[in-house]
Amino acid sequence: MTRQLTATELAGVLDLSKGRISQLVSGGQLTGCYSGDGRHRRFDLAKVAAALGRRLDPGQMLGNGAKTSEALARIPAADPAPSPPQDPAPAPAGLGATELPSRDPSRYELAKTLKAEEDARTARRRNSEAEGTLVLASVVANETMRQMAQEIAQIESSVIRTGARRIADELGVDFREARVILTEVWREYRTGRAAVKAEEAEAAELTDDEQAEDF
Repeated sequence: MTRQLTATELAGVLDLSKGRISQLVSGGQLTGCYSGDGRHRRFDLAKVAAALGRRLDPGQMLGNGAKTSEALARIPAADPAPSPPQDPAPAPAGLGATELPSRDPSRYELAKTLKAEEDARTARRRNSEAEGTLVLASVVANETMRQMAQEIAQIESSVIRTGARRIADELGVDFREARVILTEVWREYRTGRAAVKAEEAEAAELTDDEQAEDF
């Protein structure tokens, strides 16, 4: 059976960002290649590979071939179709295009055009970063994790300790036992919330503004 992947897993296999996968879904380029919606969406790896076989990322087509080969090498090959007795008719409009021969000049021109578009998107992204209107998700994630770690440490070292001391003094119970109980309750809460937030992150989609930027 063909592998069914989440958006995050598919992005890793194809060496793309999760945001790019969302763009491909919104643009209809992966129609028929997945089932479900949101965090329950699962992609058929072989179908995705076939759908993108003629639409590789422009940077990969001209300047990143090694990664393309590595990504596609991890994709299981679909069952080959029997050879037709004659040249196949052009695909109906809206159902995909016939793959161009490897030496067809149009193939190179198409790749060249797409590469230019990719370069333009890259330049626009860098300009936005320099102007402060765009922040890399990795930078935000690292800073958020740093601040959360500080807050968690503060809660465990100060808030829980203070709460345990008040319980011990006001109720006449052992301070250490009160602290152990509060710590266990807090960590159970953290574990549950972490699981919920992980599911929310998996189901997150690009906003209309983010899709319009097409970085």
